[in-house]
Amino acid sequence: MLRLTWVQPEDLVGHELRQARLDGRDASAVAARWRAAGGGEAPPRAGASPGSASPGLRALAEELLDELARLPSPSADAEPTDLDRIRALCPDWPTPRPAASVSPSRLEAAWLGRAVGCLLGKPVEKLPLSGIRRLGRAAGNWPPTAYFTARGVPRDLLTAYPWNRRSAPASLAENIDGMPEDDDLNYPLLGLKLLQRHGSDFTTADVARVWLDELPAGRTFTAERVAYRNLLTGIEPPDTARHRNPFREWIGALIRADVHGWTNPGDPAAAAVQAHRDATLSHTAGGVHAAMFAAAVIATAAPVDAPDVHACLRAGLAVVPPGSRLAGAVRHAVRLAGAHADFDTVVDGLHAVHSPDHHWVHAVPNTALIAAALTHADGDFTGSVSRVVSGGWDTDSNGATVGSVAGLLAGAPAALPAHWTAPLKNRLATSVGDFDGTGFDTLAHLTHREATRPCPSPP
Repeated sequence: MLRLTWVQPEDLVGHELRQARLDGRDASAVAARWRAAGGGEAPPRAGASPGSASPGLRALAEELLDELARLPSPSADAEPTDLDRIRALCPDWPTPRPAASVSPSRLEAAWLGRAVGCLLGKPVEKLPLSGIRRLGRAAGNWPPTAYFTARGVPRDLLTAYPWNRRSAPASLAENIDGMPEDDDLNYPLLGLKLLQRHGSDFTTADVARVWLDELPAGRTFTAERVAYRNLLTGIEPPDTARHRNPFREWIGALIRADVHGWTNPGDPAAAAVQAHRDATLSHTAGGVHAAMFAAAVIATAAPVDAPDVHACLRAGLAVVPPGSRLAGAVRHAVRLAGAHADFDTVVDGLHAVHSPDHHWVHAVPNTALIAAALTHADGDFTGSVSRVVSGGWDTDSNGATVGSVAGLLAGAPAALPAHWTAPLKNRLATSVGDFDGTGFDTLAHLTHREATRPCPSPP
């Protein structure tokens, strides 16, 4: 039996009910109807529930998803998706400025850093925090300062906390042979393809066309898969982000933000505006804010004369509505990281606040963890990727974003420890376009070409 993940109406209702609680909509009547009809909670970690729904329950799910979409949201004014409204709420919105210079070497360190952080997080993705800690400690690798390994780990522990099924064959230390395919690398490749075809003044519709041309549907997940499905049914952006898409505030838009930061060095405003146009194909509100935050952080870290990581994070917050849930979570995470010497204590504090209400892929807790790790490690490469992956939740995506920022701040591939980069063998696997097997040095030069292309108009 084929149970397609992330799109079946009966699986989406539970996720939409949780999203309603987060943004303040009163969905109690809808929830009662759903439970009375035999509807269940959202799958906690998988993308689909194990059994099929009856035709009647599926039809009810579709009806309730549309009813939930019509409920007024009290958080809408403080958390807009529209760019002009976001700007109006940001008193410290960065002043647009000419882009600074970024070198191919610095961009190669960013690409490598993104790959390293992603690869470190891949085998423990979806595992609970307790399992990640026990696996690392059993191998003598806690906090994780090297790739995870099964060597020396007791069999009963591996049974209790199995590695990510799809990732372990290519991401455990004993198995790594180049960078395996991952959506956290596929999306920067798509972003590069987008800029090559359309330049920095691309539209959200251009993003959709590149996806349809270059991205296999089976390589999409959560909000991106729903948006992809919506495109195929004739729904156009930005409605692709809203129609029956309970994942619209999850982390997917954030993992697409790097290329917008890399190609706007020193100009966080321009990076955030580009990230907004990309993000609104599949995301709204907090999901869009997270992408803008990441793009602005990365743009600030990109130039040769970049400030420290703390200034980069402040630049990220400058493009996020200060009254939003995401801004509040980031500010709290930075304070927590500054107050505790032990990062496990920081992580425990973040989980106590966010885990009860958020799915492990939601943008708010994951962005907070990214900010906490970079703050606590003071931007150091190994310290940053180690800390963020040790914090659980979306381990590979968080590792990728933090690795990109810390790689930029390191400044050159040689500044990244060889035990991280050598196993990648300067080779990336992907199903996107003609990039399969491409080296990170080549990707850096291609990215540099887009970073130095004249901007057609001010952002």
